[in-house]
Amino acid sequence: MATPVERQVALGWMRLSTESIRNDARSIELLTEALNAGVRHFDTADVYARDDSELGHNENLIRRALASWSGDRSTVTIATKGGLTRPGGKWIPNAKAGHLKKACEASLKALGVQVIDLYQLHVVDSKTPLATTARALADLQQRGWVKSVGLCNVTIAQIEEARAILPISSVQVKLGPLDMSALKSGLVSYCIQHHIRVFAYRPLGAEQGVSKLLRDPALVHVAQKLGCTPVEVALAWLYDIHPLVTPLPGPTRVETVKSCVFASHLVLDDEDRAVLDARFPEGGAVRRGENPALLPPLSRVVPAGEEPHVVIVMGMPGAGKSTLTGAYASNGYTRLNRDEMGGRLSGVALALDAALENGAKKVVLDNTYATRALRADIVRIARRHGGRVKCVWVDTNIEDAQINACERLISRHGKLLSPAEMAVAAKSDPNAFPPNAQFRYKKIFELPTGDEGFEEVERRTFVRAPYPDRNREALFIDLDASLWKSRSGERSPNSVQDMIALTERAAKLRAVADRGVLLVGFSWQPEIAEKGRSPQVVVDCFQALTKELDLPMELAYCPHGGGPPVCWCRKPLPGLAVQLAHVHKLNLTRSTCVGSGTAEKTFAERLGMTFVDESAFF
Repeated sequence: MATPVERQVALGWMRLSTESIRNDARSIELLTEALNAGVRHFDTADVYARDDSELGHNENLIRRALASWSGDRSTVTIATKGGLTRPGGKWIPNAKAGHLKKACEASLKALGVQVIDLYQLHVVDSKTPLATTARALADLQQRGWVKSVGLCNVTIAQIEEARAILPISSVQVKLGPLDMSALKSGLVSYCIQHHIRVFAYRPLGAEQGVSKLLRDPALVHVAQKLGCTPVEVALAWLYDIHPLVTPLPGPTRVETVKSCVFASHLVLDDEDRAVLDARFPEGGAVRRGENPALLPPLSRVVPAGEEPHVVIVMGMPGAGKSTLTGAYASNGYTRLNRDEMGGRLSGVALALDAALENGAKKVVLDNTYATRALRADIVRIARRHGGRVKCVWVDTNIEDAQINACERLISRHGKLLSPAEMAVAAKSDPNAFPPNAQFRYKKIFELPTGDEGFEEVERRTFVRAPYPDRNREALFIDLDASLWKSRSGERSPNSVQDMIALTERAAKLRAVADRGVLLVGFSWQPEIAEKGRSPQVVVDCFQALTKELDLPMELAYCPHGGGPPVCWCRKPLPGLAVQLAHVHKLNLTRSTCVGSGTAEKTFAERLGMTFVDESAFF
């Protein structure tokens, strides 16, 4: 067996507080056993609890264990986190300055300390600018409440943004043999270069991951040689990448704690490394100080000028990549597209490998490729075949991408799809995605840069082509604000008898209709989803309204509930207008929207319509 070494052992304790069946007394015994076994870095968080009624539960367990331990408390590092909340057991980000201040105060009390060794931002809050959060963390440090600050679940760009405001001591990311995104993206290399410790959480991929690792041939081979388990080799592999990389498993049993400590003493020799590098090449590249995206190409020589050329056309869902990709395809490039192939992005990468192996010289790939890790797979495969890679980034704002997504749904399916219909259609049509796919892209997007191994990064701004056959003008009127009321005081009429038609406004609308303008009455009807209101009620009320107003009018409404949007038809999303424009050949830039709220104003602006407040219009 190899000569053992001493390394920092870090363990996370979330599951002691979040699992449905737990025993605090046994948890404290486990924490004490970990201390006695030499574990000196304890990772926790204020929200490691069942819900917001017991925040600080995990921190309290650690405080109680340390209070009963006879060892030297000064040798133990406690790392906790703030920036999440647990309403009703959910995990909701809140990285506002006020929340972080209160959370840090509560953690100091729960841990029973005067200063926190390492205070980590649990997650970047999309609703709070990261610079604002970083300044709040710097304030906690200046107050003397925390010694050092770390970040969790971040990108290189986010680390750099935070480092411009305060020193960052650590970064915590998901990393292990089953998830090497942080290696592929260059994040681990970046942290090593800037002397930032990397804590690799979920290093074994949870329970299912452990089962896979126990069967992995490379890990099994090395384990047999070292007289240990494949899981222990997996942890040793992480330690071996660099002294700044520390695995952060989350044990719940004494036996597992001892196994984690044992793994920290294992030393891999060159033979072990060769076996593991062949299986997990990104780890070896980072260990050698190389960029894992620039792993060496195959040994065969490719004559100058004959190198395969691979183009990645990337951008958010609905960015408008297909037209650009089609131009490459018409110029002799083999097109690999998940929309046509189906399956996962990993399948597209395998198809690229096969195409280049079979002699393809020009290949274009069309997908979102939002992260450096996803793009790294393509760069590495191309380089293995001696190829060059160009990245074309279609930089489309989300408003245009939303319109594109709706246009594509309507062209492929003849209508907007409901959430249930999208779920079914998505099995065969990757373009049948809900709005959160675009929001998710924005959240994880990493700017493409040359250091990923691209010969060139070209940025293309999306420009919408005109619709020469769409010339009709429309007037969109928010029914709920402008044309009807509920006798019973509800948000909108619940029956024909409950409806009050604002007939005094008919004359103004009739003058507009006489000019050939299409009148559209639109409404949000969450009561259909939330209270069981029948869609027929909405139709009946609308028909009664148009009869009283004596006006021709189209009805467009969204029947879906509140909360994060799951459909394309709820304002300010553009679906209702896009569908009507498709059916009636409307020129939306010549059309007008009448309403009273921010949703209607935003709806109009995104579609290029003129917005007029209903009080001014009527």
